[in-house]
This record gives sequence, structure tokens and C-alpha cells, in this order.
Amino acid sequence: MSALNTSDVFSKMLKIQVIATLAVAVVMFLFFDVHGLVSATLGGASVVLGAYVASLVAKRNVNKTDASAILINLLKAEAVKILMIIVLLVIVFSFYKQLVPFAL
Repeated sequence: MSALNTSDVFSKMLKIQVIATLAVAVVMFLFFDVHGLVSATLGGASVVLGAYVASLVAKRNVNKTDASAILINLLKAEAVKILMIIVLLVIVFSFYKQLVPFAL
């Protein structure tokens, strides 16, 4: 997969995640008022930011052709994404006291 195609895939993925986050945020606003909206937006933003950082890690070695190097790079990107999501959600849970956990 060329670097241009990889960038297209990552940007499409991030756009879909942003749209899904906004859709869930609107639904949570209808069910839980403004705190549901904020909770869903913060939860979705943590996933989108984690995916964005992971995409940067995954694109680092896009020219590699060795299967093991590609796999290691993808596993690093996934680990970074999961760690980033966990850290951001811990921050959200710590500072946003009127959190609606179901909306995340």
C-alpha cells in the first residue's frame, strides 16, 4: 500500500469516527441532557485522538516490505492507541464530575 493510499485510509477512518462520535453525542443529548452530550463528545474525542496518534505511528515505516517489520509497527500503533485512550479517559473521569458513563 503506498503512502498516499495509507493517508487516505487513515483520514477516511478518522472522519467516520468523528461522524459516529457526533451522532452518539446528539443521541446522548436527547436522553441525558447536556452532560450526556459532553460525556459522549469527550469519550469519542479520546478515541479519535488515540486513533490519530496511532495513525502517525503506523505511517512511520510505510515503506517497509518485511512482514515482521510491518506487524511490529502495527502492534506498536495499536498499543499507542490503547494507551492514549486509557490516559485520556482517566483524565476525563478525574476532572469531569458530572460524567454520564453510559454516554462514553
